[in-house]
Amino acid sequence: MKALAKAVIAVMKEVKGMEKNSNVGKGGNSYNGTKDQDVKEVFNEALARNGLCIMPIGIEEETQVDRWEGVDPWSKSNPKDTKWYQTVFTKVKTKYLLLHESGESQEIAGYGHGVDPQDKGAGKATTYAMKNALLYTFLTPVGKIDDAETTHSNDIATPQPKATPQPKAAPKAKPAKVELKPENAEKWEKAIAFLVSGRLISEVEASFTLSKVNKQLLMDAVLDKA
Repeated sequence: MKALAKAVIAVMKEVKGMEKNSNVGKGGNSYNGTKDQDVKEVFNEALARNGLCIMPIGIEEETQVDRWEGVDPWSKSNPKDTKWYQTVFTKVKTKYLLLHESGESQEIAGYGHGVDPQDKGAGKATTYAMKNALLYTFLTPVGKIDDAETTHSNDIATPQPKATPQPKAAPKAKPAKVELKPENAEKWEKAIAFLVSGRLISEVEASFTLSKVNKQLLMDAVLDKA
């Protein structure tokens, strides 16, 4: 396969490296990457100039769907309403035929995975698979080489699973105050003793309701005991 090997080497000489020129994701989960469009544009030109083309010939796919119920952050109710969420994780192993205009060919492989809440996981996975197949077949460096060479896997913290938020329980209602009356002799005498000891009437009213008449009767009883 001299013609095929010669063409592959020519592409490797043309495509010497690519930059990580895009930011993928948001916040702490974001990372730098290389756009699929840029990879295809560069390789399309180099492959065509050297009589090469790539055709997909096989794919193995696995899909996992996870669903869970969680708090709706946009809910205006108190406690907040819950809603159902889902993620669709798709991983693919792909095969391509690297074909030279001479008729010589070689199978190459790719791998990719994608996560999406709806139906875009498969598209993301196959896009990554094609991009990885091109970059690895032609040994094309991307960005800095410290991605996998200077950071050991043991030094990377394992992401912890997030607990499913639970709706907050509604605050318990305070028990209604009991009205303090002379007819309830036990509580009435305890209140008198409480006030005679120097405590305030407001402290009694914190636990009981007092009508104006009963409040005056209570204060008169305290004066009699004092």
